[in-house]
Amino acid sequence: MDWKKLKEQQPVTSRVLRHALDRQQLAHAYLLEGPNGTGKSGTALLLAQTLFCEAPVDGEPCGDCRNCRRIISGNHPDVIRVIPEEGAASIKKEQVAYLMKEFAYHGTESARKIFIIESAEKMTVQAENSLLKFIEEPYPGTLALLTTDHIHQLLDTIVSRCQILSFVPLSDQVVETELETAGRPHNLARTAAELTHDRDEAEDLCADPWFAGARSIVLQLVKKLGDSAHAVLPFVYEQIAPVCDSTPRVAMALDLMLFWYRDLLSLQLGRSDALIYDDQTEMLKSQMLRYSPDQLVQAMGFILEGRRQLDAHVNGLSVLERLTVRLGGIH
Repeated sequence: MDWKKLKEQQPVTSRVLRHALDRQQLAHAYLLEGPNGTGKSGTALLLAQTLFCEAPVDGEPCGDCRNCRRIISGNHPDVIRVIPEEGAASIKKEQVAYLMKEFAYHGTESARKIFIIESAEKMTVQAENSLLKFIEEPYPGTLALLTTDHIHQLLDTIVSRCQILSFVPLSDQVVETELETAGRPHNLARTAAELTHDRDEAEDLCADPWFAGARSIVLQLVKKLGDSAHAVLPFVYEQIAPVCDSTPRVAMALDLMLFWYRDLLSLQLGRSDALIYDDQTEMLKSQMLRYSPDQLVQAMGFILEGRRQLDAHVNGLSVLERLTVRLGGIH
């Protein structure tokens, strides 16, 4: 994370923090809240680097000095990060008690100390109560940065004593670009970005061989559904069912099918820039002529109904069977 990237992805947060830095008026505690994968932890580290960098350039940390490297690696003595211990579901009182002890000391290498508590909603009530004392009566030179995906799970007393910075979901384009920059294929990056605004979840999808296979097999299915000459149910039993062997996987397959019919409608409306399956343009153009806009809306309605059935715990294969029959009848 750097300030340019933060400004592009989270302009409000960037503006608030830059203004406070420029005026040397940072609050003593910030609560960075918002969906997972929106850059909260990266922003906390960026702020720490900005405050400790030995060779900043126009207010931007260099990223290469000893302090910048130690902050990223977790080895800076005055920047302490707290996360749930390995195998634990919560941040315990003992972890916060250690922080409280550190609060009482001056910084090892400077007059400043920074404490980053990630997934703060995972603190036990006892841990939150221990932290509350610092937030109410902060020691000079200390800065607390809390990140959370679920602000409503924190004590109101903690929330009310922090300056809140809200992070908005990343756009599909931002997620797609970051995935491609990381070396993920365009077709997978675009589809994964549409499925989730969470950059980390999208990365996990692209890294999972199952996802690429599911995308490919769903494309085979919708091609057969567009051609009434093909027998589709045997394909569902023999190819789709073994791949979609759990409710979450069936749900994702339905989402991938929904994207296809939405792409067909987008083409009919002259919005080729909105295509998710932009690597399948010729196939989409071929099928587009076989459906009216009303038929495509009907197909999407069938798929959404299938998703609701899954949510109601209807067997996944039964949902796929019924949906395939209904979609195959639209011509």
